[in-house]
Amino acid sequence: TELLVPETNPAETLSSNDQRLEFIYKEALRGLVQQQGVVENLNSRSGNLIFAAAFVSSMFGNRALSDGLGIWDWLAIALLFGLGVLIVFMLWPFHKYKFRFDPAELLRTYVDRDAPGSLARMHRELALRIEADRADNWKVIQRLRVALQIALILFLLEIVAWLLAITAAA
Repeated sequence: TELLVPETNPAETLSSNDQRLEFIYKEALRGLVQQQGVVENLNSRSGNLIFAAAFVSSMFGNRALSDGLGIWDWLAIALLFGLGVLIVFMLWPFHKYKFRFDPAELLRTYVDRDAPGSLARMHRELALRIEADRADNWKVIQRLRVALQIALILFLLEIVAWLLAITAAA
């Protein structure tokens, strides 16, 4: 036979000064802060890629296009265009990230009530919410990461196309 236990909210059975919940909340928050750093890093890499593409295109493109447009020149230009589209995609302001809480919502939920929630309940619920936000953010970050990887491949192919255009003209 099964032992039946009445359902209770786990946060209600813990004391309001349970340090385990505070630790879990802080770890969840630390993970979210690290994730925000990943987004900033991806934006920085995208900016560096803009500079690198502009430098390579101006240096090699100038030499390759000096004798007219050939098939390799067109390919290099098309790759540069594709690279530009991906960079715009990566740097476009995206407002679906969830890196913070709305203070007004926190006040309504945990303070401005007839029976305000305990600190233990806040830590527990916010840790779970942070994890859900982190998972939602990760979906967007994955798309940006894949876009950056494709952009890097296009950049390398662009360099090869410019070099082939230069050698074909020689």
